[in-house]
Amino acid sequence: MTGTPIDYTSLPDPSILAGKRIVVVGDITLDEYLYGRATRLSREAPIPVLEFLRRETILGGAANPARNVVALGSQASLIAIVGDDAAGAHLRDLLRAAAIDDSGLITVGDRLTTCKTRILADAAPRLPQQVARLDRLDRRPITATEEELVIDALSNHIPTADAVICSDYQLGLLTPQVVDTVRQLCRQHGVIFAVDAQGNSRYYHHADLFRCNDAEAAAALGMALNDETALATGLTHLYRQLAARLVIVTRGPAGLALIGDDEPYLQLPAHRVSEVFDTTGAGDTFIAVATLALAAGCRGRIAAALANIAAALVVQRLGNAVVTPAELSAAIAAA
Repeated sequence: MTGTPIDYTSLPDPSILAGKRIVVVGDITLDEYLYGRATRLSREAPIPVLEFLRRETILGGAANPARNVVALGSQASLIAIVGDDAAGAHLRDLLRAAAIDDSGLITVGDRLTTCKTRILADAAPRLPQQVARLDRLDRRPITATEEELVIDALSNHIPTADAVICSDYQLGLLTPQVVDTVRQLCRQHGVIFAVDAQGNSRYYHHADLFRCNDAEAAAALGMALNDETALATGLTHLYRQLAARLVIVTRGPAGLALIGDDEPYLQLPAHRVSEVFDTTGAGDTFIAVATLALAAGCRGRIAAALANIAAALVVQRLGNAVVTPAELSAAIAAA
């Protein structure tokens, strides 16, 4: 480990994450889970035959960090695009049920609402096992007209926000012009500019917080990050190339590494968990908690440590999950 280790007993109470106003802009999805009971192997292919049990739907994509923001006692406004279809209407219902402001949600008639369908074999008392996933999506960049609608929504929401999270799932909404508008409005109004990038890192210069995982960092840099020396060198290059104030690269079971304007290069180990069940949405939880912590005035390493613990909690659950202040407090106390 490089740098000064984190003293987890000195972490602030998670109540500091409440009372903020966060705008999340990015690609929203409807996550659908179809559960079935495996009864036999198919005669048509070497796959199980599932008898349908139930269907569940939850908010996915950029809506997941928004859910985490609300769960921690802050307000979240979502700026995103959906299609004029049943899935889009259902997403609006789910957003309102989750107390997420949907006034920035834009309906586009000729665009498909992204839906990710996971098929799971439920064999209680064991945890369900994912058998397959089917995605219905549209990766086309938004049109100039749609881009103007997004920019108008940003202009209405960002001036009164504490922070903006760009949640980029590479589904066309976060165009260079949209990102430029976010950057300019954040600078103009003194709002934190945070990025959770799954690609397109070159769009996101001058962010207050830039987060990606190690595979995405390696792709952005065009170099392998397969040892500690390469990781330190690569992260320093990424920090300089992006001119970011803080860069965090999450590494799954290997923890994370960070570097920033006020933070020397530092690695943090992964927070211990009894079992990793599903990593879906862990990055969303991480960016939500880290952004809230920065908005509360925490320095980068403290924000990263809080987010590290929060992400460790959600990987023990199925699908996109959120963390409550009580759960985060208990995990900090046990660290």
